[in-house]
Amino acid sequence: MIHDCIDLHTHSSASDGSDSPRDVVRKAAAAGLNVIALTDHDTLDGLDEAEDEAQKQGIVFVRGCEISAATPWGEAHFLGLWIPRDSAAVKRLEKALGAIRQKRLERNLAIADRLRALGFGVSYEQAAELAGGRIVGRPHFAELLCLLGAVKDRKEAFRTYLGRDGLAFVPRRLPTPQEAITMLKEAGALVSMAHPRLLRASVTELDALLTEIVPSGLDALEAYHSEHDAGDVRECVELADRFGLQLTGGSDYHGHPKPNIALGRGKGGLRVRLHVYNALKAYRDRCGLGV
Repeated sequence: MIHDCIDLHTHSSASDGSDSPRDVVRKAAAAGLNVIALTDHDTLDGLDEAEDEAQKQGIVFVRGCEISAATPWGEAHFLGLWIPRDSAAVKRLEKALGAIRQKRLERNLAIADRLRALGFGVSYEQAAELAGGRIVGRPHFAELLCLLGAVKDRKEAFRTYLGRDGLAFVPRRLPTPQEAITMLKEAGALVSMAHPRLLRASVTELDALLTEIVPSGLDALEAYHSEHDAGDVRECVELADRFGLQLTGGSDYHGHPKPNIALGRGKGGLRVRLHVYNALKAYRDRCGLGV
């Protein structure tokens, strides 16, 4: 059990995690975490259930979500933290998230069409069944191709059909980083850039990107993350200091889809201490964003 630690980046079955929102909170409490945020992709659907469970468990809960955005170096992800429960602004955010989910559906349908045109008997419905209620994506189409015997493994499925140069590849239609930040800020959230060093950008390029997007209202960088090594953390801390940003951290827990990542522990070395949450909350209070 770990104490005086937090996790501000987790996923549940409301998006692409395997645990229910309630179970994510139960596991966080069992692990001894003081604070847990649920940050599912493009949805707020699991927040009420998780918040209710957090009250029962006596653990501090932060309402959140994660939005992907397009950059020249791949997808950048942005976390909205402390999303209010109900307001006209949150309803606008939910509408915007619904539009993002619709674009994902259209992409998946297009992938299914391309695979059928190549002679494979696959459908979106089959991929959705494999997803088991979670976000449908290319990994599920890769699994279908494996089940058909069309490829030997998922790597071949992506290399030949589903990857960027694949025969059935369909690009994602994503908002810009500025649009993603604005969506979350207008809803009243504190906005952090998730795992910045996973972006396929040099530190110089990341610096240039931050120069462009910080004016949109970016509040923080997720320096502490399961996929960040000590050098990545140091670079994020230096960038945060240069741009006057706060620091956040979390495991990016998904349950079974990422079996080597545990709540609050990442891959074993991650520990995000309670003082990170306290500093973020103090910053948020100074900004007049409330509780």
